[in-house]
Amino acid sequence: MWFIRVNMTDRTAKVEEAPAAYKHLAGRALTSTVVAEEVPPQAHALGPNNKLVFSTGFTTGTSAPTSSRLSIGGKSPLTGGIKEANAGTPWARDLAVMRIRAVIIEGQPAEQDKWWCISISMKDGKPAVEFYDATEYAGAGKSLYDVYPAMQAKLPEGANLGGIGVAGELGYPNSGIVFNDMHGRPSRYAGRGGLGAVLGSKRVKFISILSTGAPGVEIVDKALFEEGRKKMIEGLRSHAITKPKGGLNSYGTAVLINILNEAGGLPTRNFSSGRFEGAPRIAGEAIFESNKTRMGKEVYNHACSPGCIIQCSNTVYAKDGSEITSCVEYESDWSLGANCGIDDLDAIAHMNTLCNAYGLDTIEAGVTIGVAMQAGVIPFGDKEGAINLLHEMGKGTPLGRILGAGAAVTAKVYGVVRAPVVKGQAMPAYEPRAVKGIGITYATSTMGADHTAGYTICPEILGVMGKQDPLSPEGKAALSRAFQATTAFIDSSGHCLFIAFAILDIPSAYQGMIDEANGVLGTHWVAEDVIKYGSEVLRKERAFNEAAGIGKEADRVPEFMKTEPLPPHNQVFDVPDSALDSVYGDL
Repeated sequence: MWFIRVNMTDRTAKVEEAPAAYKHLAGRALTSTVVAEEVPPQAHALGPNNKLVFSTGFTTGTSAPTSSRLSIGGKSPLTGGIKEANAGTPWARDLAVMRIRAVIIEGQPAEQDKWWCISISMKDGKPAVEFYDATEYAGAGKSLYDVYPAMQAKLPEGANLGGIGVAGELGYPNSGIVFNDMHGRPSRYAGRGGLGAVLGSKRVKFISILSTGAPGVEIVDKALFEEGRKKMIEGLRSHAITKPKGGLNSYGTAVLINILNEAGGLPTRNFSSGRFEGAPRIAGEAIFESNKTRMGKEVYNHACSPGCIIQCSNTVYAKDGSEITSCVEYESDWSLGANCGIDDLDAIAHMNTLCNAYGLDTIEAGVTIGVAMQAGVIPFGDKEGAINLLHEMGKGTPLGRILGAGAAVTAKVYGVVRAPVVKGQAMPAYEPRAVKGIGITYATSTMGADHTAGYTICPEILGVMGKQDPLSPEGKAALSRAFQATTAFIDSSGHCLFIAFAILDIPSAYQGMIDEANGVLGTHWVAEDVIKYGSEVLRKERAFNEAAGIGKEADRVPEFMKTEPLPPHNQVFDVPDSALDSVYGDL
């Protein structure tokens, strides 16, 4: 396995064997370990001492289903703490089959008038790195949908591309790192935490990767791996949520719009209500029916990355049959829709494309616009105004820079009390007052408000693992803790988080995940080791955050959620601080 260290101070690269101590670390476990060991916790996130680490999971690049995930780690300019953002993309598979365990980008060039493309390919049996001038592709107002294909045209056939949009160039704390999807679109984002700005601070516009001549992933025990892979496939293809033409394949992640709306947990108009009257018009079912009408046939979803058998990525088509965007995730549909009081699917799809074009995280962007609406910058429901605000961010105007700084900063600038953020990061599409367990995850996660850090929605809303009352705080601290630890393992395995539905309901699928990892690595892990492994990742992340000045006092939801009852259930977030503190109390 290889480590590639790229020093942007002098544009040099070193290809070396991965340290023996990191033999069983991959994905999030590796990115967080490198950041914890090599980045000073007090370093400025956009300064020369921060590093950006790219790593795929154990099973990425193999035939394991839904395993082409990539973790990116660094110190976040949004939260001020450690960050791992995750994406599914062909880029991840290429990195893995080249046996590159990590790409670490460090340093900072003195010259600030140029942008670069880092190119990684195989030469003489090992990875090699070259640098290309990419300055012509940078600049305020430029769309990734224009510059991405232009850059790809200059690369060898078969190369996959990652990079940043204008948001990353301008240093926005709301900026992601983008990768191409299976059809070449610049649409697969490691979106959260502002890591696009970190890459921008290194003056890196693109990173291309070409795996031609790669040796492939080494599998220690092929028979055991194959056994685990089959168990995982059987579980995913039989579970109601993940099976072909099931909930996700038919309606995408936006199937959750109606589900959360019915549960009274769909944040609406800047988290002032848990129900949106326009939910049925923007839900996954509405997307499916609109596509059916406009295309004259049923249109099922596609894979975001190689080997995905869940295939939950949708496409939204216009009346003339042209593509508006791909894809609209639940989070994007909600943040740019219900949270802003907008119930026009075409407008939401257009805004999704603008976020992709400019390199913005759709969650942070939508919540920020909701805060701006609360402040009276534009009224709730103003879709044209919301589209214009995204253009302001893309152009880098003074207003756009304020909004590009995220929801917390925008709330401070405009004096808005209802700022739905934790540790500086905007909350996703689940209301903590109506779904208490996910609120605990938001409050305590090392990543800031992040549903993917511990998805208690599984039992609280979807009944996976057995239905739990979302309005009750009882036992939810332990639930969140277990989910956070398990998630850290999944993020390290290279699998998509959506395997959770099958592995939590089907014991053989859970064992399949473990068998896959053991097969690849030659380990002898058992079920209990999943929690142990994940807990160790969390310990490292927590220690980094505490050294950065983010302690348990930051593990809280905003004050307004403790005092303002949320319609329709008229609940407040009544989880005691002692329960929140217990999540990491003896980790």
